[in-house]
Amino acid sequence: MDNIRLYLFMALAFVTLLLWEAWQQDYVLPQQQTAAQESTGQTTTPVDVPAAGATDSAKADVPVVAAPGQPPVVSAAATQSGKLVHVVTDTLDLRIDPVGATIAEAHLQDYSVAVDQPNIKVRLLSRDPKDFFIAQSGLLSSDKGRAPTHKDRFSTSATEYRLGDNDDSLQVDFVWTSADGVKVTKRYTFKRDQHAFTLEEIVENNSNTAWSGREYRQLQRGEPEVKKGPGMMYTFTGGAVYTPEDKYRKYKFSNLEEGEPNLDAKDGWIAMIQHYFLAAFVPPRGEKDHYYGKPVGEKRYVLGTYTPVRTVAPGQKTGFAGTVFIGPKSVKELQGVAEGLDLTVDYGWLVVLAKPIHWILDQINTFTGNWGWTIIIFTILIKAVFFKLSETSYRSMANMRKLGPRIQALKDRYGDDKQRMQQAMMEIYKKEKINPLGGCLPMLVQIPFFIALYWVLLENVEMRQAPWILWIRDLSIKDPYFVLPVIMAVSMFLQQKLNPAPPDPMQAKIMSFLPLVFGFMFAFFPSGLVLYWVVNNVLSIAQQWVITRRIEQGAKA
Repeated sequence: MDNIRLYLFMALAFVTLLLWEAWQQDYVLPQQQTAAQESTGQTTTPVDVPAAGATDSAKADVPVVAAPGQPPVVSAAATQSGKLVHVVTDTLDLRIDPVGATIAEAHLQDYSVAVDQPNIKVRLLSRDPKDFFIAQSGLLSSDKGRAPTHKDRFSTSATEYRLGDNDDSLQVDFVWTSADGVKVTKRYTFKRDQHAFTLEEIVENNSNTAWSGREYRQLQRGEPEVKKGPGMMYTFTGGAVYTPEDKYRKYKFSNLEEGEPNLDAKDGWIAMIQHYFLAAFVPPRGEKDHYYGKPVGEKRYVLGTYTPVRTVAPGQKTGFAGTVFIGPKSVKELQGVAEGLDLTVDYGWLVVLAKPIHWILDQINTFTGNWGWTIIIFTILIKAVFFKLSETSYRSMANMRKLGPRIQALKDRYGDDKQRMQQAMMEIYKKEKINPLGGCLPMLVQIPFFIALYWVLLENVEMRQAPWILWIRDLSIKDPYFVLPVIMAVSMFLQQKLNPAPPDPMQAKIMSFLPLVFGFMFAFFPSGLVLYWVVNNVLSIAQQWVITRRIEQGAKA
């Protein structure tokens, strides 16, 4: 029984190590890559951009209408015009290529790459070969030359559009006309305070014959060049699809390589997701679309949808509409865009705990306005909820501590005969009505909450670059001066002093080193998580000290 507490500590150490590896892999390395790219002057797209990713084979890949149930044959490589249209709103800074009216670059106005680089904004979409990620759309028709794909050039009335200070919306039109009079207007409509905007392709048939075709929309992305760590948990980067039938499903780049997904559904969406941010296409509700994925070059993939075929009579028009989202994984904002889009905030296998934790944290933060104090108040609430359970456990540990001299006497009596010693110890525990496992309950209770809170801090963009006090300017990254990890290690050492010492000298030695081990690993964890653990330890020490003192004073009396 004395081994149980050691095993639990070692299990927690192992879980902590895995989380540490995952944090290094999925936050620190990608952030360093992004910061390096941004700092090398790749934060703005020059007006003249050389072609990227175009190949001879891509030139021959001409879009055609596919058979029903099959993905359209569309090239991933966008022919680039050299001059991009600049669109600026209060939330987005976009560069749109007139060739295909493709969104070639997107910066997020409210999100900087680092606290100490406030003027360098996060770049989510880019044609940089090292971080390739674009949003394409077009029309497919069996009549050659009567529908523009993402390879056809559109015209626009200006090269720069800005949302005015007194404007609530901004409309940007790209126009294409066929030789026989079919006019296609690709219209982007942006609204203030929103990362979601509408994309509509309006087909006006001014010809003498009927027009028939369908619309496709696809996200093209290159696979990130980041090593995979051995940790079992990681922040997912890749495709995501939601349908009412299958709900939320993630697709690795290897899945896209194999032609997944390949399905028809209504009221769903597609997205390419990464840490904290995503881009998504949301078809209109009630429209049955086909969802597809496929490779389009070396380590480049597309995830897309296309509509059923429509026919437009001469003199008539139709519109293909939908929503585009380019922005942060903000639960509140995503819930307002489409059903299930908030599931891209991925809490892992402890979502049943993580979602309520995020909701409680969000409610507390509406009053505090500071995520550091929010975490502290949340920790106090958790301790209050489990107060009686902790009290029972600490009483058990205090009683076992009181039995320390008797346990040592048994060790001296039986020497290396561990079986007889265990039997004698169990008799003492039974006589004194002590549960030797009772002291382990607080740790067992804390582990799932600890992991769930880890995912909340890891996934929620609200925690990104959130300051607390003094030197803690970003709760989502490690403490720059390692103050909190040191305090945590000291608190673990003090807490051990209140616990009964293991009778086995080897176990006691291992336990004495655990505060140092945890202190080292927590040094690289987000400071918000370490803050939670420090406050939890301090409250536990106070509660355990009071209970232990009362029991020991009662024994003396």
